[in-house]
Amino acid sequence: MELLVAYRDDPAGYNMAKFLSETMKKDGEIYHGSNYDLLIIPTPAISADWLDEKYGYDGFVFLSKHAAESGVLALTCHSTGNFSEAKFGGNAKQIAIPHPDLQKAYLQTLWKNKSNFSDFQITIEATHHGPTALKKPTIFIEIGTTEKQWTDMSLCSSVAKLVHDVLTKPITSNPVAICFGGTHYPEKFTRELLEGKFSLGTVMPKHALENLDQSLFDHILQQNKMAKTALLDWGGLGTSKQKLLGFLEKTNLEVIKL
Repeated sequence: MELLVAYRDDPAGYNMAKFLSETMKKDGEIYHGSNYDLLIIPTPAISADWLDEKYGYDGFVFLSKHAAESGVLALTCHSTGNFSEAKFGGNAKQIAIPHPDLQKAYLQTLWKNKSNFSDFQITIEATHHGPTALKKPTIFIEIGTTEKQWTDMSLCSSVAKLVHDVLTKPITSNPVAICFGGTHYPEKFTRELLEGKFSLGTVMPKHALENLDQSLFDHILQQNKMAKTALLDWGGLGTSKQKLLGFLEKTNLEVIKL
């Protein structure tokens, strides 16, 4: 069973959680449901590395706001981890275990309902921020991009309903790929989730590849044990292309260029 988690002072996350909790039964801190449980925490979600020391679940789904300097309205989801220093929660050079099939199911469900969100870009983001130390799969589901959207109860409720729909149906198992290259909003990898056969594990963007060394590469593989494939945004690898290819040559991963 999954645990949905929202930070009390995150308006988008709290509003999604508040909507879902209305049909759940609270016992202590936990709201219990048939297919998932829910927890509202008093500290930031990006620093919730302590969760699995206290709560035993199969995975953690964080409901959150999304902010971007561009101001572009977006509905996003992503795995967590830090490829270098830990500026926003978690630990430096630590990657969380991703939640590939749940991510694919959610993004495809969001896309099927895109007519309800016509003003919004629907996209994944590259792996970033904390928590990074949880021992079970982790995913962030986010509503962007300004306070107007975060406090829009109709919008938050609509997204929460889709989260509920995904978690109350069987989630299809797909082959999993680790992704390298591209931008923070990786179009090719988003398209793969929507149209292709792969679910996606860790997504390491072009700007983070300069931090890739053998130790970090081995750690990414360890956290993505389910992956048999590496997807490369071939035109978006930059100057680190040969270094990455050298690491990949020593693995059994199938390498696919997009």
